[in-house]
Amino acid sequence: MTRFARTVAAVALTTALALTAGCGDSDSDADAGSDGKALKKVTYLTSFGNFGRDAYAWVAKDKGFFKDAGFDVTIRPGQGTGGVIPAIVGGQAQFGPIDLTGGLLNMGNGQAKDFVAVAAVQQHTMAAIATTEGNGISKPKDLEGKRLADTPGSVVRNLFPTYARLAGVDATKVKWVNGEAQTLMGTLAGGSVDGIGQFVVGKPTVEAVTKKKAVLLPYSDVIPDLYGNVLITSKKNAEQDPESVRRFTAALLKGLEYSLAHTQEAAEILKRNVDTTNPTAAAAELELMAGYVTPKDGSGAVIGSLDSGRVAKSISILEDAGTLPKGMTPDQIIDFDLVPKG
Repeated sequence: MTRFARTVAAVALTTALALTAGCGDSDSDADAGSDGKALKKVTYLTSFGNFGRDAYAWVAKDKGFFKDAGFDVTIRPGQGTGGVIPAIVGGQAQFGPIDLTGGLLNMGNGQAKDFVAVAAVQQHTMAAIATTEGNGISKPKDLEGKRLADTPGSVVRNLFPTYARLAGVDATKVKWVNGEAQTLMGTLAGGSVDGIGQFVVGKPTVEAVTKKKAVLLPYSDVIPDLYGNVLITSKKNAEQDPESVRRFTAALLKGLEYSLAHTQEAAEILKRNVDTTNPTAAAAELELMAGYVTPKDGSGAVIGSLDSGRVAKSISILEDAGTLPKGMTPDQIIDFDLVPKG
């Protein structure tokens, strides 16, 4: 895709979000929260389309967790880290999840600023290359000479040079083409590419769409210390209304915890809101995601927590790989005052 075409697409997305988001910062609404006050209108972007892995936002809305916290939430499908960040910084949405590594790369390389992470969704990265049996890919080295598709700003694509270097792959021998979140799996099924950028939890959906056995190459096999998705908001929102950020975060994480404990119900809730949902695949995605959400380091950390030391280690890994300039610190991208505490 040419630079001009990318610019047109970005402008079109921003315009569409602006039209659908409406008065995102408005505090007035016909309904009231549990405290009797008018609900605050908020637009939330999912991480990547409307797959099972993002069902927890719909659950938080359906079960009344957002309303009880004082919010009237509109949920829109995101297009990965590279799409969610500018929409939130630009005010078209107020909250959304991005991959923390993708956020570090965007901020550290000067592609984005003025956003902060306020909670972890996954304690470990779920980034992966997904393919199917018969495409000749079973290990990282097999990616050489292959054609892969992903959205231009996705963390899988942006982190690939680091993954390739650490996995012993010549990244110059891998061809990337542009795709969209909702059509990537269809592109793989159609055979025009050998693999796609995907989260490991996408395996059931890949198999449902392609009708073939999925093969995944998780980035965590090579880079085990990276966090996965984190919830972000704009710096302006975090500074001007920290209490609202805390309440929204708590409601969203409540939806996340409920979804992992009731995967089938969460999948049915997603189906009611997104017609194209495959409930079986969505529930399977949530079951796979459960192991990535709960901290298991013995620290007693709660869901949503972020550790400064681990983030610093992630920064060091990216710096050593040559994909992130030296000098970035965890508090540049994370507001630890707003992160859930044990």
